Amino acid sequence: MEDLTVRSDEGFWTLDRRRDALVITLTLVTGSVDAIGLLRLGGVFTSVMTGNMVFLGIAASEHSGSIALHTGVAFVMYIIGSFLGARIAGHAPDHEIHLWPRSIVNALAVEFIFIAVFAVCWEIVHGTPSPDFSYALLGLNAAALGIQSSAVLRFGVGGLSTTYLTGTLTQFVAAFTKKNSSIQVRPGLILLALIVGAGLGALFAIHAPLFAPIVPLGALGFVVAGAWTFFHRSFK
Repeated sequence: MEDLTVRSDEGFWTLDRRRDALVITLTLVTGSVDAIGLLRLGGVFTSVMTGNMVFLGIAASEHSGSIALHTGVAFVMYIIGSFLGARIAGHAPDHEIHLWPRSIVNALAVEFIFIAVFAVCWEIVHGTPSPDFSYALLGLNAAALGIQSSAVLRFGVGGLSTTYLTGTLTQFVAAFTKKNSSIQVRPGLILLALIVGAGLGALFAIHAPLFAPIVPLGALGFVVAGAWTFFHRSFK
């Protein structure tokens, strides 16, 4: 086992930046999956559960069964995914020496399976799911991002998130008011990655729906492979 605490400062920061780059790439997954959900799977979020709560309130006031059902599926499956991700990834101990523990890779590998199943089903229906089948696809994606949320939480790094990013935006703005920020991952890059991921997801969903899963599947596969390559010697 290789103890990262005995590395030189240069080597440590190199690995630290690699971790940050992979986490930022995960945000591409979030943006693209959310865009697909909004444009092709009922017009609800797959990661922003506070936004879905607003949709649920709107559905209640407008007596919209469709919005309520889509929101409910996304909400329930996100919770299930978060529970599953937490069970697999575990929780950060008080003294963590590994930049990317193996349990996080395991959780992201399970997320990859969810996204892969979604991609296969998406191809079967040629990117145009029926209203009923869209619930299943929405549920798969919401569960996948729930897993991702819990996996990233396992790092135990303050300000580090790839799904609930309103706090990241607030911290990004607040950082301009002080000289030294405690956030280890640059929030501006995370927010930019979310926008880029959403833009790519929307581009495919609108103009080439058959290829829409390429962005989240490719980005997530890159992260899992990269984490294994860069940090496998530090696994327990």
